[in-house]
Amino acid sequence: MLGQRIATAVVLLIVLGLAMSVATPWPFLALLALATGCAGWEWLRLTLPRPGAAVLGGVLLGLASLALAALWLQAPAAAASQWASAIMFRGVVPLAVALWILVAIPTVVRGRADVAPASAGLSLFAVPALLAAWAVLAMLFAQRGPWFVLSLLAVVWVADIAAYFAGRAFGRRKLAPRVSPGKTVEGALAGVLAVVAWIALSSQWAPTFGAALVARWGWGGALPLAAVLAALSIIGDLFESLLKRRAGRKDSSALLPGHGGVYDRIDAVLPVAPLAFILIGVAF
Repeated sequence: MLGQRIATAVVLLIVLGLAMSVATPWPFLALLALATGCAGWEWLRLTLPRPGAAVLGGVLLGLASLALAALWLQAPAAAASQWASAIMFRGVVPLAVALWILVAIPTVVRGRADVAPASAGLSLFAVPALLAAWAVLAMLFAQRGPWFVLSLLAVVWVADIAAYFAGRAFGRRKLAPRVSPGKTVEGALAGVLAVVAWIALSSQWAPTFGAALVARWGWGGALPLAAVLAALSIIGDLFESLLKRRAGRKDSSALLPGHGGVYDRIDAVLPVAPLAFILIGVAF
C-alpha cells in the first residue's frame, strides 16, 4: 500500500511539473479543469442520492472551468471575459470564502456524522468552492507563475505533513473524534506552526506567496494570517472527512491508487486558495 501511494505521488508530481513547465498555460489549466471535474463528481457522490446527478455535476464543473480558461486566454480584453472575471473574482471567490467560514466551520464543529448524507445545500456548496479554487489557481499561475502557485500549495502540504508526523509522535488529545478520530490537537498545532515557519522562510524569495503576504501585511500581520490559513486547511480536511463519514465511505473515490480520490488530495486547498487570493489583494 505504501509503495502504491509513493508511486502515485511521484506520477502526480511529474504530471504537475510537466504541466507547469511548458510555455503555454493550457496544460496546467486543463489539468486544473480535470481535477475540478473529478473532485466535483466525488464531492457530489457524497452528498447526492443519485449517482447520475453526481457524474453530470462533475462534468459540468469541468467544462465550465475549460470554458472560462478559453475565454480568458483567447480574448482577455473582450467584454465577456471582463464580465466573467468580475463575476468570478468579485462574486464567486468571496462567496466561497464566506461559505467556508459561515457554513463549513459550524458544520465541522457540530460534527454530526450521523446525519443522512443527502444534502441539497452541501451539494450546491461544491459549485462555488471548486470554481473559486480553480479560478484563483488559474489566475495566479497566469499572473505570477508556477513558483508562486507551488509556494501557495506548499502551505497545505506543509500543514498536512507536519500534522501527520507530529500527531503520530506526540498526539494525545483528539481534535475532532466524531469527524476524524485520527487527528489530534498536537498535530494540528504542529501544522499551524509549520505553516507560519514556511511563510517566514519563503518570504525571503520574491516570487512566492509568503513574500506577497509579508509585502501586503508586514510581519505582524502575515504570520497570524499564515496561522489562519493553516487552520482553514484543517477545516477543509475535516469537512471532507465529515462528508465521507455521513456517506459511509473511506475515500471520495478510487481514482488515485493509494490516495483515494482527487477530492481527498485537494480538500484543504479548496478553502485556502480563495482566502489567500483575497489576502494578497491580487488585481485582475
